[in-house]
Amino acid sequence: MGSVARRGADWQAPRKLKRFLTYSGIAGFPKPFGVKDVNLHVLPAGPIQTNAYLLTVPARGEAVLIDAPGDVWRDVQPILAAEKCRLTELWITHGHWDHTQGGADVVKETGAKVRAHADDRVLIETPEVMERFMGERLKLKPIRVDHWVQPGERFDALGKSVEVRHVPGHCPGNVLFYFAAEHAAFVGDALFNGSIGRTDLPGGNFAQLEHAIREQIYTLPEETVIFPGHGPQTTVGDERAHNPYVSG
Repeated sequence: MGSVARRGADWQAPRKLKRFLTYSGIAGFPKPFGVKDVNLHVLPAGPIQTNAYLLTVPARGEAVLIDAPGDVWRDVQPILAAEKCRLTELWITHGHWDHTQGGADVVKETGAKVRAHADDRVLIETPEVMERFMGERLKLKPIRVDHWVQPGERFDALGKSVEVRHVPGHCPGNVLFYFAAEHAAFVGDALFNGSIGRTDLPGGNFAQLEHAIREQIYTLPEETVIFPGHGPQTTVGDERAHNPYVSG
């Protein structure tokens, strides 16, 4: 798909995106959905500035990390200490190296339980397979997954309800984590602000990704804030109306 096939897991975010502001409230705007007790820290990290999302609830002393790019622990640890929170879970949106490179260290330091989709089990548990098709040493460590999520699964975390949706096409096991009451979705590399994930890596399929975006992301309420694996946030409504690769 030309340029669209090259966007996503190897997209180089501008250096100025490094160290986003710490947002108060899940969607990054002043009390956007009445969420007063959840802090969202957006932490671009690793060689290609992959977004990690640290959600903390100081009142509960709990935190969840969504994706773990390389060396993200050095950003996560001081936030946990400052907010007196314990990292209870790590959620992996998909198994590509730039989203998992720091995962083993995070789990070692915190004992966090890991959630991911089984279609990416090989990438997560035997990450050396990625080194073969990337053609370079990435210093990846396997991550033990405690719970393999299912499409449509719902669970509680941080005092909130979370829904899992399967969005393959960029990577077989790409999932999104949707906070319905807060109108927020963490989508991995399925959809970006004005673009979509690359589909030229093993397991990628543009037709599958296009279908999944329409069925699993564009069916969310249009005010839902999309937090992607790279770059700035967007909304379902904006992407349905303006995304040049997958129209609504």
